Parts: sequence; C-alpha cells; structure tokens
Amino acid sequence: MGDVEQVGGKNASLGEMISQLERAGIRVPGGFATTASAFRDFLSGAGLTDRIASRLDALDPDDVTALAKCGAEIRQWIVEAPLPRALEEAIGAAYQAMMAEGESAVAVRSSATAEDLPDASFAGQQETFLNVRGLDAVLSAIKHVFASLYNDRAISYRVHQGFQHAAVALSAGVQRMVRSDLGASGVMFTLDTESGFQDVVFITAAYGLGETVVQGSVNPDEFYVHKPMLEAGKFPIIRRALGSKASKMVFAEAPRPGLSTATIDVLSADRDRFCLNDADVIELARYAVAIERHYGRPMDIEWGKDGENGKIYILQARPETVKSRKSVEAQERYRLKTRVKTSSALVSGRAIGQKIGVGPVRIVKDSSEMERISPGDVLVTDMTDPNWEPVMKRAAAIVTNRGGRTCHAAIIARELGIPAVVGCGDATRVLPDGQQVTVSCAEGDTGNVYQGALEYEVVTTVYTKLPELPVKITMNIGNPNLAFDFQALPNDGVGLARLEFVINNMIGVHPQAVLDYPDLAEELKRQVESAARGYANPREFYVAKLTEGVATIAAAFWPKPVIVRLSDFKSNEYRKLIGGATYEPEEENPMLGFRGASRYVAESFRECFAMECEAMKRVRNDMGLTNVELMVPFVRTVAEARQVIELLAERGLRRGDNGLKIVMMCELPSNAILAEEFLEQFDGFSIGSNDLTQLTLGVDRDSELVAGSFDERDAAVEAMLRLAIRACRKAGKYVGICGQGPSDHPDLAIWLMEEGIESMSLNPDTVVATWIELGKRIKSA
Repeated sequence: MGDVEQVGGKNASLGEMISQLERAGIRVPGGFATTASAFRDFLSGAGLTDRIASRLDALDPDDVTALAKCGAEIRQWIVEAPLPRALEEAIGAAYQAMMAEGESAVAVRSSATAEDLPDASFAGQQETFLNVRGLDAVLSAIKHVFASLYNDRAISYRVHQGFQHAAVALSAGVQRMVRSDLGASGVMFTLDTESGFQDVVFITAAYGLGETVVQGSVNPDEFYVHKPMLEAGKFPIIRRALGSKASKMVFAEAPRPGLSTATIDVLSADRDRFCLNDADVIELARYAVAIERHYGRPMDIEWGKDGENGKIYILQARPETVKSRKSVEAQERYRLKTRVKTSSALVSGRAIGQKIGVGPVRIVKDSSEMERISPGDVLVTDMTDPNWEPVMKRAAAIVTNRGGRTCHAAIIARELGIPAVVGCGDATRVLPDGQQVTVSCAEGDTGNVYQGALEYEVVTTVYTKLPELPVKITMNIGNPNLAFDFQALPNDGVGLARLEFVINNMIGVHPQAVLDYPDLAEELKRQVESAARGYANPREFYVAKLTEGVATIAAAFWPKPVIVRLSDFKSNEYRKLIGGATYEPEEENPMLGFRGASRYVAESFRECFAMECEAMKRVRNDMGLTNVELMVPFVRTVAEARQVIELLAERGLRRGDNGLKIVMMCELPSNAILAEEFLEQFDGFSIGSNDLTQLTLGVDRDSELVAGSFDERDAAVEAMLRLAIRACRKAGKYVGICGQGPSDHPDLAIWLMEEGIESMSLNPDTVVATWIELGKRIKSA
C-alpha cells in the first residue's frame, strides 16, 4: 500500500494482498502493473500534457454536452498516440514472463493514483477490459485504460471532489483471469451498505463474470454473514435473498477488440437456485474478515469463483467510503406522513439508502437522452452506468429495472445521498413519463414507488449522553430488514420481536400448505413452489425463512437479549396467506378466537408450530445466538400454560437448557389475577398492554366507534398492571412491557417506572424522547 503514488490504489492493494495475505490462504490472481511515471512519460512524450490541461481549463463540467465532446477528444488523442518504445518493451517482457507460467486470458484494469482512497470512491470510473489475449491486444487495452482517465464521469467526479486533473495519474494492471465465466462472482462489503452496521459481511453473487453485478445488469443473490458467530465457529449465515440472475457474462468464443465477452441468458433452473453454497459463502466471509483486519477499516471487495477448479479468488479490495464515514452520534430518519399500503406501490425493488424522494418521472432510454433530466426529476431507466454520474446528482431519486445493491449505480446513489430503487423489473413500462411519484427507501430492504407526491418528514435524533435509568429501554421490532438500522439507537435489546412480519412478508404461505405439499390443488401447488424457490423443499423454505428473520434481529443486537414472541396471527390474518382460505375457519371474533397458545397445543396446528420450534432451535443452537429468549402469547388458563411449556420441551426448547428463558405475554385479566400461578410455569411476564386494555375495558381496539374509551391509563387497567408487576417482583422474575402504551404516553411510562417495572419495550422512533422524559422525572424527584 506504500506504492499508491506509483501504481494507484487498486494495483497497490492487489500487491499488498499477494505479498501479505496469501499466507492466510487468500488467493489473489497475479500479474504486473505499469507505473504512474510511465503514464506521465507517455503523455509528455506524445505532447499531450499541456494540450489536455488547456482543453480542460476551458471546460464547464456541468455542461453535459460540452463535457462529452471534451472527453471524447482527449480520449481519441491518447488512443492515437504511440506508447514509448521502452514502455512497450517492458510490457512485452512482463507479459511473456507471465504467460511462461501458463497461458491464460488476462484482465487489463485501471488504477488511478487518487482511486480507492479512504475518503473518496472512484469506483468504476475508468475502464476494465476482460478476456484479453495476446500482446498486441494487451498493448491496445492499456492505451484504452489510459484514455479512460478522461471518461466524462471521471472528469466530472474529480472536479466535484476537488482533485486537480494533472495530479491524478493512471496505472494499468494486467492480471491473470479467473474462470468465473464458468462459475460465479460478485462483490462483498465488510459492513451493511445501507445502515453501516459493522458486525456483518454482505455478499452479492451472480453467475459468470462480475461485471454484470458491478454494472447492475443483473439482480444478484444476497447473503449476510454474522462476524461474531463466524469467529465463534457457529453457522453464521443469518440471511439470504434469491436474485433473478437472468443473464451472465462469459468469454466470447472468438474474442476480438471490443468483443471479448458475451452476455447470455441463464437457464431457468439455475436462476431458481442460489449460485453459491453455504461453504462458499462462509469461505468468502472469512476472506473478507481477514482483509478487513489487515487494512484496519471496512472494505469493498470483488471476488470470483473459478468454474474449472472450484476455488475462490479475491480480484480487488478497496476501502468502503460511504457508510464508514457516517457520524454515529446522530441518526436521520425519513418517514412517510401518509399511511399507505406497500401493496399499493406502482413498482418495488431493492432500496438504496433510507431517504424519500418526490418528483416527476423522467424515463431515459440510454445515455444519449441524459440531457432530459432536470433538477428534481425522478430518473427512471433500465440500468445506469457510471457515465451517468454527471446528471444523476440532479435527480430527486433513481429507479431502475435492473441492478443489485452493490452495482455502480447504487454506490453512486449512496455517495450522492439520493434514494434509489434498483432491480424493479418493469419500472420503465409501468411508470408514465411525467407522472408525479414518491420514491420511498424508508421502509426496509424493499424500496417502493407510490403514485403522487406523498407528504414525508425527516426526524433527526442526536445522541447526547443519555441519563442512567432504573428501567431498561428496549425496542419493538417486526421487520428484520430494519434491525441493523435500529440497533444504532441507544437500547438495552429487543423486548418484542414479532414473527408475524416474517411469516407475512418473507414467507407468505400458510404453514399447513407447506406441510401438505405436494398434495395440493394444482394452482396452490404452483404458488407454494414459486415462493420456495432456492430451497430444498417448501418445509425447509418455511423453517429457513423463520430462522433468517429471527437471526437477523438477534445478530443486529447481539449480545443483548432479544425476546421473540412466537406467532400470534389470528385466523383472519392466516387466511390472507397463500392457501390460508383452505385451512382457516371464518370466525365472528378472531381477536378472541383461535390464536396464541390455544393454537399451538391444538392437534390441528401442532406440526405447524413444530416448524417454529425448529427455527428457534437453529437460531440458538446452530447459530449460537443464545441471546434469543421466547415469549408465549395469549395464554388463557394455567392448564394451557403447562401444556405449552411441555410442548416446547418436547420440541427441544426446555426452560433453562443452554440458558433458554421463556416468558409469557401477560395480556388477559386472568393472567394478572392468577399471576403467581402463571409465573410458576414461566421465567417472567412481558405485559401486552394493547390486549390487556381491550379485555379489561371490554373495548374492541379495532373499532372506531368505541376508540375513545381505549386508554391504557384507565384506573382498571393500571390495577391489572400493578398486580402483574408486583407478582413478578415478589417471585423475583422478569417483568417488562411491550405494548403500545408507553410509546404513546410518556406519563404512563413514568408511572410504570415508578411502579418498579424492569423493562419497557418501545417503538424505535420514541426511544430517545421517552428516555429523556424518564430522565427528567428522575432528576426532578
């Protein structure tokens, strides 16, 4: 890395890894590099140094037409100029020595002396040439790499980042190619690219050469690996998402300049499976952690799996330059003020960033139409490439048909701070040009485009030193995709992790339909198969998705406790799942019907519940996430409590084993009245104030007609709360609250603290404000 001034960041990093990390088992393809001095001598000898400088001095980089004309002229000058004889001979000697070790195609890559620095990302601004064969082709590729220092996007970026053009030189790296055209490749980061959470490795992968992932022309598979569990020797893959991987880039059969690769369709069966197995993902994560440890900072790494020998290689590594620079002392959250159903979105894809943008749709077919973009437009296109950077900064938001979260368009959108939704599939067809839309990346991993200009707000939370409290402040979390973001808030863990979001949004299939497969009606069978793509069978899909949802939350907050409430869907909610209408009764009052503990112990649901138990065992035992505790909802009687505890033990979830704690949701008046008897079966109570209020006051919490009577602060409800808290205190057992009450009413939160509650689980957006209010009360007391 001491040679950055000589060979640029990319080539210096390759040399660093070859010389320092091969002993750690990290494979990096070898090669050679031209120097910055060689580049400057080339320009000087061809009389181009001053000519280029004067041409750039007269340029307005914000005039896209003038920028394109200037860049094209300079690149043409460079390509037409001859290389110095001494340089040409040196390249020839190095290439022949390389081929003497074994004939192969090479990649000719750019490496700028200001590239891949910790505080600036020049990702993708210069060219890379793949499958280059023969010395003449290598020499030609090197000149084109030199010329790419003056790509439109590179010129614009240097101006806006404050780099002098003449201060940046180019080194060409000639690197032996990995046969990932026959295998797979992708990009990985040693943090989560959206939240900056640093305890995970985020891996994207697709078939063929990695340019499709980098350019954003495919929607890749995604994997998250938890670093602490990787180090502990546990199963560390906490989440995976199947990408469409519709095409792949391979070596052209008869390569020639400009046509050295070809893009072909991926077979349907291959699209429907992950392109890496678990062992590959774990090996990549180990490489990533070793590279991060060596460099001492979060890294952005390109990799390839050779389809001939099955081995994984690191192709380049550079510092991550966006999330690792963000302040951790404040958090800015965008939030839609208008309540909308995500099902009403015009199109959806992968969310880039966490902001919201509003503006008119501007459909751009290719780079020749870039001038159509006006400030505040929503840029909608099939896919962008880094050439578009000069106009991307004008956009209020970006929406693409293709691309994943590590493509160049995503990287540039993050750096510019612009919300983007990538990989929508059909945005250019569905969104009419000129239509006003709202692009929301504030709802988790999925980005949504809604019709019209919806109102939104920006809430900035500044983390000053918060006061110490006699009560623990935890969070209610339903969407695992937001867990990495929420963990950055001050907290003592998760007091309520809901399984319902995972079942509804990540699975979407009724558990009995999964168990009855393949003996299903033809259309239902097809729907179940479609949902379970990428997994061995529908049952494994159901268990794995439950496992991944819980593991994501548990990993985000590790080692703090995470209390997972077992499923509490009512029959009307289960009916909405694929196959639900086949299995669920139509109840007059599902709120008081077949739900919670009654459902678990029913013979008709036992095997469905067994899948939940299996998922919880995987999270705790196989993954090592023993911070997960369990919560049983809606337990009507003490007899039912005993049945559930016995059933959990039968399924391998026995209280006390491997430190397992099982608490009960105290949400019925019977739970508070007979608290001592219920507590004999459990390790404590988590009070569900929503149902407790509803059932104490006889108020349907879903009815607008009696909504005015619903109040957790009513004296009767407080009497129930007091009974539960005192019984837990007397028994020396845990007592917390996870209902909506303390999030909505700071005065109730103060009352609960003074009653001696041990923990309050709040909605994430109320954590800091409630914490401050409780601190004020203590200070004034």
